Amino acid sequence: MYERGISSAVIKRLPRYYRYLGELLEKDVIRISSKELSVKMNVTASQIRQDLNNFGGFGQQGYGYNVEYLYTEIGRILGLDRQNHVIIIGAGNLGQALANYADFERRGFVVCAIFDVNPEVIGKDIRGIVVRSMEDLQSFIAENKVDIAAITVPRQNAAKVAADLVQYGIKAIWNFAPTDLHLPPEVVSENVHLAESLMRLSYKLKNASEDLSEAERGDGD
Repeated sequence: MYERGISSAVIKRLPRYYRYLGELLEKDVIRISSKELSVKMNVTASQIRQDLNNFGGFGQQGYGYNVEYLYTEIGRILGLDRQNHVIIIGAGNLGQALANYADFERRGFVVCAIFDVNPEVIGKDIRGIVVRSMEDLQSFIAENKVDIAAITVPRQNAAKVAADLVQYGIKAIWNFAPTDLHLPPEVVSENVHLAESLMRLSYKLKNASEDLSEAERGDGD
C-alpha cells in the first residue's frame, strides 16, 4: 500500500491514464467521459471513477472530464510537474539506450551523468553527456542534485552499486539489473526486469497458440 491508502494497482494505472490523455490532447479532444476512456484503456468506467476519486475525482456529472485539466493533474500526482535529475550507472548498451531516449526529458527526467568502470567507455560522449568513472560517483552526488539513479550493470554488481548509492544519499533507484535489491525502507525503487517481461510474453504466446489449436481441433469434430 502507498501513502494515503492508495493501492499499487491504482498507481500502476496512472501512467496509462496520463499517456492516453496525452494522445487525446494531441487530437484536440477537449472532454471525455469515463465510459469513452474505459473503451480506450480496457478498464471499466467504474474502475476509472474509483481510481480518480482517490485523488479528488476531477469529473463533473453530465460533462465527464476536461482532458487538459485531468492530464495536468495526473502529471502533478506523478511528480511530472517538476524536473527530476537522473544518473545512469552502467554505460553499456542499455545504459546508452536510456541516455539516448529523448522522450524522458519531455516528461521532466533529465539525465545529468553516466558512470562506468570500463576505461574503454569512460570519456565517451553520449548525447552530450561524457561518461564518468565510478570513482567520481560519490563526489558527483554530493555536489549535484540527483533524484533518481538508474542501475544498468550486470546482476553480480548490482547489489554493491545499490549499497553505494544508498550510502551516498540516493533515495530512488530505477533497477534494470535482473536481481532483486534489498534496500532500506526510506529508499524507493522500481524494478524493470526485461527477461521476466519477455517470459510473460512467451507464456501468453504459448497459451494463445494452444487455444487456437484447441479451437481448430474443435472445428474439425
